[in-house]
Amino acid sequence: MTAVEATTPTLKDRLNDPELLKTGAFVGGKWIDADTRAEVTNPADNSVIATVADVGETGARQAVAAAAEAFETWKKTSVFERARLVQRWHDLIMEHVADLGTIITAEMGKPLKEARGEVAYGAGFLSVSAEEAKRIHGETLPVPFPGARGWTIRQPVGVVGCITPWNFPSAMITRKCGPALAAGCTMVLKPAPETPLSALALAELARRAGFPDGVFNVVCGDAEKIGPVLTGSDEIAMIGFTGSTEVGKLLMRQAADGVKRVALELGGNAPFIVMDDADVEAAADGVISSKFRAAGQTCVSANRIIAQDAVADKLTEALKARVEKIKVGSGFDEDTQVGPLIHQEAVNRVDQLVRDAESKGAKILAGGRPLDDELGGSFYAPTLIEGGDFKLDLACFEIFGPVASVYRARDEAEILRLANDTPYGLAAYVYTQDIGRVHRISEGLDYGMIGINAPQVGSPTTPFGGVKQSGIGREGGKWGVEEFTELKFVLLGGVE
Repeated sequence: MTAVEATTPTLKDRLNDPELLKTGAFVGGKWIDADTRAEVTNPADNSVIATVADVGETGARQAVAAAAEAFETWKKTSVFERARLVQRWHDLIMEHVADLGTIITAEMGKPLKEARGEVAYGAGFLSVSAEEAKRIHGETLPVPFPGARGWTIRQPVGVVGCITPWNFPSAMITRKCGPALAAGCTMVLKPAPETPLSALALAELARRAGFPDGVFNVVCGDAEKIGPVLTGSDEIAMIGFTGSTEVGKLLMRQAADGVKRVALELGGNAPFIVMDDADVEAAADGVISSKFRAAGQTCVSANRIIAQDAVADKLTEALKARVEKIKVGSGFDEDTQVGPLIHQEAVNRVDQLVRDAESKGAKILAGGRPLDDELGGSFYAPTLIEGGDFKLDLACFEIFGPVASVYRARDEAEILRLANDTPYGLAAYVYTQDIGRVHRISEGLDYGMIGINAPQVGSPTTPFGGVKQSGIGREGGKWGVEEFTELKFVLLGGVE
């Protein structure tokens, strides 16, 4: 062991509450181990920070059985009691923001300040869900039958199988599980193999919050073994998934045999539109905020920056000045603004997109290279490219990396055509000062969420989701809770 290795703190050393570092599966209110274990690595230096139990198909089936048994009681539990427990979970998460952020930084790489922000953002979905669950209600309806009355009621859909991604390893869990649990569903959660520690820490806090055994379960392991258990089990009523469109389609096909409900938040190809009347400096700040958060590894990240000809040069200059100043490094370094990509495969994929664009005439104005020789780990330099051609792979596919590419367009009509020329429709951004344009463009864009002079579109109180191949359903606010309920109609006859 070198002197550097001897003084480098382990993840457990960094935690105020080391008991949050769990490495087993959480099933039926108990921590279980497995003979097979999977390594969890820090993408900033590729070091192994933990090994986690891979419970596979057997563990997944145990979790489904535990959730199904717990559902029979949980669905009948007072909504006020369910809301109290979900709110208690929120409170415990907020008490442990520092530790949960540290875990995210260690296993996913995002800067510590950003990681703690994710934890607080994600906790907000629990608080909102706890309140919205109390407002789930039906309606009295007019019916055409003499001496009859009709009304609707909403009830929990059942056991939910939930599969979450690595880029927001805390918030994507609370955004799904908060409304589901508050609505009366029980959960089997399968986190991404790259970032299981955040999910397991949340399970420990859920245990402390007092959820009954089996209401919330977490299983880690091979997706090819666990996924079919969730989609194929007769006891699972719904699948919730955030991730790539390709995997979402696979899960949808697997769930089709059981006609299970699906809630899918999938890939994006977000246009960031800057019109000729925009505040260019504000737009440049917005691009940086949207594009380089989580090193560009977000589904709502600006993917294509489309500038009207009159402001394209000014915007490009403003972006170049900003991109060149971005500090890259370990998320535990206080000065870091952009951390590593999730693994080396991600670096290779991003670099391939950049090299393809360069070979087809695009200009690299800043960055454009891996930083593994300089920093170690899975780093890529913040990059600015003047794209030119909308047929580049860089424009057609989700980049999922710290690469901003600028394209030009003549007028509003061309911008709308180019922005909508994609199978995806998650988020879009528009910078303009013209209120008429605000209405025309927001109505003309085929996207589920649109930020006008705003680089972020998600919050716990607003609907989050896309159209076309970017998903099905909405998360957040009352819409997120309603996703996990069934609407039932009751007709009462013989009423005199």
